[in-house]
Amino acid sequence: MTKFSKTNTRFLPKGLIIIYEDNDILVVDKPAGLLTIATDSEKTKTAYAALTDYVKKGSIQSKKRIFIVHRLDRDTSGILIFAKTEDAKLKLQADWDKTKKKYIAVTHGNWDKPSGTITSYLAENKAQVVYSTKDPSLGKLSHTSYKVIKETKNYSLIEVDLLTGRKNQIRVHFSDEKHPIVGDKKYGEDEKSYIRMALHSYSIFFPHPFTGKEMFLETDIPVFLTGLVGGFEFDSK
Repeated sequence: MTKFSKTNTRFLPKGLIIIYEDNDILVVDKPAGLLTIATDSEKTKTAYAALTDYVKKGSIQSKKRIFIVHRLDRDTSGILIFAKTEDAKLKLQADWDKTKKKYIAVTHGNWDKPSGTITSYLAENKAQVVYSTKDPSLGKLSHTSYKVIKETKNYSLIEVDLLTGRKNQIRVHFSDEKHPIVGDKKYGEDEKSYIRMALHSYSIFFPHPFTGKEMFLETDIPVFLTGLVGGFEFDSK
């Protein structure tokens, strides 16, 4: 595990935290509200841009470039892996089926079943809204496994095992079940305004692209999520 000085991390925007770094990979905890990569409307305020600046100016282990391995939605916080070489990127993506990502979410209402798997074909329309369909020719088969960790009068805390990694997958599947994620302005129907969306990628397990070492990394659960349900404890592994 690499230790980071204030000199190294001063190039990072507020809330973007490095949780692991070596010569091949860079793993961060991304804050909600920060894009992974540029879009047509936002070119510079992204995790990719900030970390590119970091490896050029602040990392003594840098080869001066980073490569995107996967993405998180702007409104989702949590673990993101970047590669420091194209070879590392390709190896990580080739072995992505061995990667296990877990999320924590707070949804509206109480679920009928304490656990289960949601399955549908996911497609995207011209307005960039993802939706479920029964037509396999239109969408990609997607599976989301969930387990209820805690319930309150209005909310449920859910642990999510992402079995496939489609765009907006968890958000669409939970909305389909009539339990949208708190603060989800795109797929929910919140009348109340929340400071962020209650979805966080909190842990990841993957083989290191070169050493083969089994890597397990996790983050703290954001205070906003714990505050909605009054705190909780669970085994993250």
